[in-house]
Amino acid sequence: MNTRRNRRPLIAVGLALATVLPLAACAGGGSTPGSTEGGGSTGTDPSSFSVLTANENPTLEAQLTALSEDQCKAQNDALPLENQKVAQADVVQKVTLLASQDALPAHFIAGTAMVRPTGDLGTAGLVVDYKAELEKLGMWENILPAAASTIENVYGQMVSLPYQYNLEGIWYNKEIFSEVGIDEPTTFDELQAANKKLAAAGYTPMAEAGAAAWPLTRLIGMYIYRTVGPDALTDIRDGKAKLTDPEYVAGAQALVDMANAGDFGEGYVTADAATANNDFLTGKAAMKYDGTWLLSNINDPEQNKIGADNVGFIPFPAVEGGAGSIDQWPANAGTAMAMSPKTFGPKVGDWLGCIAENYGSQALQDAGVISGFKVNTEVTDVAAPTKMVQDKVAEITETVLWFEALMDGKSTSLAQSNVSLLVGGQLSPADYMSQLQSSIDANK
Repeated sequence: MNTRRNRRPLIAVGLALATVLPLAACAGGGSTPGSTEGGGSTGTDPSSFSVLTANENPTLEAQLTALSEDQCKAQNDALPLENQKVAQADVVQKVTLLASQDALPAHFIAGTAMVRPTGDLGTAGLVVDYKAELEKLGMWENILPAAASTIENVYGQMVSLPYQYNLEGIWYNKEIFSEVGIDEPTTFDELQAANKKLAAAGYTPMAEAGAAAWPLTRLIGMYIYRTVGPDALTDIRDGKAKLTDPEYVAGAQALVDMANAGDFGEGYVTADAATANNDFLTGKAAMKYDGTWLLSNINDPEQNKIGADNVGFIPFPAVEGGAGSIDQWPANAGTAMAMSPKTFGPKVGDWLGCIAENYGSQALQDAGVISGFKVNTEVTDVAAPTKMVQDKVAEITETVLWFEALMDGKSTSLAQSNVSLLVGGQLSPADYMSQLQSSIDANK
């Protein structure tokens, strides 16, 4: 979602897309912006199923190609797959140009802000409402509830497909837990008690890459979500609450308390991801807050010296008296992949249905990729940790975002650059949140 670095081109997007609005309204058959009410036949099928993906994501191209040769061969015969590529950093500029030329591919990567209801593509009616169309196709059940929840949280509407899906939580070493005599913590108090026992036994309780900053700010966000509830940071964005409110400052205070208690061990502020990963995967640390992208490291026997079967994964614990639930996992569904109503004809609709029905099994079997699609066929020889995560994804019904997900670029940068000052004692929790709120207010 590298849209923030491209804020200047966005100034021109509205001007460029203004000329597209009348065309979009006609093509949508009277549909409202951001939807394709009226069915797939409201658009005109293109000459190929053109798919624009990022150079940095070869997996999606490979899996769609594999589908075109097998499960979706009939759809491919009717409308051949045509893969197109763009550098991730150039996505906003490229899509803006294509939209202004009335030349959007059938399926395309887009910047996060572009596809929101208030974004340029959203207001121009140039993004398909996948929920509406998949329901018409009888395929909506193939989108896992967790994935739908995440996409709607990020974009405000169902305008992306969950080709990639990541949860965030606490990875833990089962053998160390057993040795020290602790159970999976379900409350924040239990987590703090477990950390004390682990430190006393000579382990780093939680390995965190402080140099990357975001692993620390994630903990602030999760404490706030558990305390305030799933709308905590949406309320900040919408001006219904302030980060300076006591219940939000408590999130920064919780991180400071963990740091002061030694929960992250020595040298964590300057530790990079490789160091933190190594501490966990060699048994020096008992836990690590991270995303399920860590599976690539966990499933690598060269890195994982504690054994894949020895790795567990749990959600950030509940805060006593809080309005949030331990069942609300933080998640993301990768970069937006949209479709345009103008080219959403019957053949493109058939492609969408085939992808929804088959991508989950295809990507998991062939590439070990966790997605937000239902796994409809048996998958074999998948690493145990990967299967564990896919099973969890299938069980979850509600998700939340991460701390900076709804912040502007400058505020995100400030949150992360200041977090080392927060845990180092140079900034109080109140001052940290005050500076961050001032930045959010200034950049609305």
